[in-house]
Amino acid sequence: MPNGNNWQGDVLRDLRGTPSQQHATGNGPAQSHAQAQRHSPAQEQPPAQQQPHPQPQPQPQPQPQEPAGTGTRPPGRSAAASHGPAVPPTRTQRPARSPDSRPVVDSALTGTARRPQPGESAAARISRAVRRIVSSSAAREVAELTRTAEQIQQPVTTGRQIAVTSIRGGAGKTTVAALLGTAYAHYRHDPALLVEADPALGSLPLRLGAESLRWTTADVADIVEPQMSLLDVTGYLVQLPDNAWLLPGSQGRIGAMLDTAAYERVMVALRRYFGVTVVDCETLPAEVARVALSAAQARVLAAPATLDGITSTYAVLQWMQGLPRHMIAGTVVALTSTTSRPGIDVEAAAERLRSTGAAVHVLPHDRHLAAGGELRTELLARPTRLAATRLAAEVFQLSQKRR
Repeated sequence: MPNGNNWQGDVLRDLRGTPSQQHATGNGPAQSHAQAQRHSPAQEQPPAQQQPHPQPQPQPQPQPQEPAGTGTRPPGRSAAASHGPAVPPTRTQRPARSPDSRPVVDSALTGTARRPQPGESAAARISRAVRRIVSSSAAREVAELTRTAEQIQQPVTTGRQIAVTSIRGGAGKTTVAALLGTAYAHYRHDPALLVEADPALGSLPLRLGAESLRWTTADVADIVEPQMSLLDVTGYLVQLPDNAWLLPGSQGRIGAMLDTAAYERVMVALRRYFGVTVVDCETLPAEVARVALSAAQARVLAAPATLDGITSTYAVLQWMQGLPRHMIAGTVVALTSTTSRPGIDVEAAAERLRSTGAAVHVLPHDRHLAAGGELRTELLARPTRLAATRLAAEVFQLSQKRR
């Protein structure tokens, strides 16, 4: 994929199968995403006739059959493998052993989950609908949502990286990362990537509805190369709805590790393929989390709307005031309400946190999010959807200010 100011157009042409200017002049092959899905390794053979005078050709070596992955096509296959003359592959590096796919949820536990419930009760939904009918709030809400969507859809010249972390576990960090990723994938036209940089049994794949995992962040760090196309890269990722992709941190195994060098390699390599990358980091003060926060163009600090959550978050923001100004100026605190009636004055706490120079957004209590299963946006309460969209817009705007 060419580097340049029009890199987004090249990405979109890769996905739709439209040849870019470089491809049209014979400098490289192009293949649509749908074509890559329809061709399996057994089906991909060189065309029988490519020259006016046939010449004896050696018999092609059979390709080893690999276990089915979770990406859109077999990893490592060139975008032109199913069309065009047989040429040496541009990328030869492959892992010593292809990992097997593993289910996100063990088969012994699949029957334990209950049917997901809406974010708010039926009575609350009816009451809200009646209030919107008899007042002018509906028009204002639509106008605000339109402005917010326009902010999220602004073009970028280079991929934006947004890091999400927290002070401790249970703060809603992964939930916030999933909400941001789904919002960018829904509103933006270029591909969005969610990276799990928390290999210690992270729950991002579960939250995003992934069924199985194969390649991890540490695996891809040793595989991805600059000359790879978008279709090559997505062969190692998990496809999600709305043109979103997931790179898991582990396969659910205890003891999985991710060092800073591997994280830096994979983030630098993947940045040019995706308009926005949301990174679900480890909790502070983990080393990878610190590296992710310093390298990202914007940061989100998830904190529970409790007294101890506010206290610890306020202490971290005060510490960040001693860092370069762009660190706290590019930080947004996401206060997540863990219950319908928090034990603190959430708005007063938010104002106190804003006094440090960081932006603050409040995510209201939502029964669907509190269940901890797959995030289904159609089941979110309307206030939750609006709050998540506003959060995504402000974080993206902050990321645009930092190059």
